[in-house]
Amino acid sequence: MTDTSEARSADDAAPAAPAAPRSLLRRLMRYIPLVAPVLLWAVPCWVLLYTGQHWPLPVTVAATCVFVLGLVTMPFAMVRGHGKRQQDRAAILGDTLLGSVWVLFTWSVVLGVLLRLALTVAGVGDGQDRARIVTWAVLAVAAVLLAWGYSEARRVPRVRRIDVELPRLGSGLDGTRVALITDTHYGPLDRVRWSERVCAEVDALEADLVCHTGDIADGTADRRRAQAAPLGTVRATHARVYVTGNHEYYSEAQGWVDLMDELGWQPLRNRHVLIERGGDSLVVAGVDDVTAESSGLAGHRAHLAGALDGADPDLPVLLLAHQPKFIDRAVEGGVDLQLSGHTHGGQIWPFHYLVRLDQPAVAGLSRHGERTQLYTSRGTGFWGPPFRVFAPSEITLLVLRSPQRPGASAAS
Repeated sequence: MTDTSEARSADDAAPAAPAAPRSLLRRLMRYIPLVAPVLLWAVPCWVLLYTGQHWPLPVTVAATCVFVLGLVTMPFAMVRGHGKRQQDRAAILGDTLLGSVWVLFTWSVVLGVLLRLALTVAGVGDGQDRARIVTWAVLAVAAVLLAWGYSEARRVPRVRRIDVELPRLGSGLDGTRVALITDTHYGPLDRVRWSERVCAEVDALEADLVCHTGDIADGTADRRRAQAAPLGTVRATHARVYVTGNHEYYSEAQGWVDLMDELGWQPLRNRHVLIERGGDSLVVAGVDDVTAESSGLAGHRAHLAGALDGADPDLPVLLLAHQPKFIDRAVEGGVDLQLSGHTHGGQIWPFHYLVRLDQPAVAGLSRHGERTQLYTSRGTGFWGPPFRVFAPSEITLLVLRSPQRPGASAAS
């Protein structure tokens, strides 16, 4: 008995060994919100002002004060804008500062190293000349990218068309048109007119199925109703379906589910509908976002088995799940195609490298396991900073293809 108890104690203790490193990592993660803003503002300040430029003292002092003011203002505005107060003007200011300093930080690092090295190798000027060239280059590149990025964020997205072959899709469903919008993020900037134009663009696609894979807005349904209302004008031959994103769970998710239902969309909260055409059927399922259960909202969780309950296992399955990382569960559940958003394609380069640490895909079509494919949209709108740099928004038209369609075998 004693030996058995000791063995059990040893076995119970064994899995606990890695807890210390994880605990240390969690403690370090707490400091990121404090350290990151300082780095974002300090690095470009140092590169532009203190790396050999020898600007006149009044210029150096004034420019340093601007950076310090930005460092203080940005987090204050973000808290007032996105915290309990929900002040839209503060959110716009904080978001704009965040996007601007991210671009300035990125190109201060890139050009501060690469351009300075190139100028040194080429023997251009002395140290001060090279430092000033770097400064003006960083400012010029940042200004151009921010102006272009703002235009990219505010425009109506281009339609991206892609054919997706599903091996189990019946020939009667060949050519089924699926329109996908996601991450509209209606928010502090009033985008009623933009929303109307996006919905008109989607309506013109004459899709059989229209999907919205979450993150409709930042704010409650009552606050953003006017911007979301044009979604009610979208038409589809068979169905308009919607699943929640993580941002709904920051803003009274049930209110958004109710509003989408009111606008004529079917919220697929761990359930499915059937699309039938030409004697063949497609299961269209949807799950709540993976953050739903931790939100504490009763009845909300991501439950694939519930979504597929009662569906014929021999039918192909199209799954709506807001985050690409749900794909592991989709593979286990035998899903044929998962549609997701969430990543924004990184939104502002090179943020997609950080997104890739959390998600299995950032944009486009990818294959997972033997059967399952994943399409990750770069999103229709933008979150926070009103900029898109090297990550264009999109409205996606996926045309589903059956391997049994005429000429398919010859094409393959």
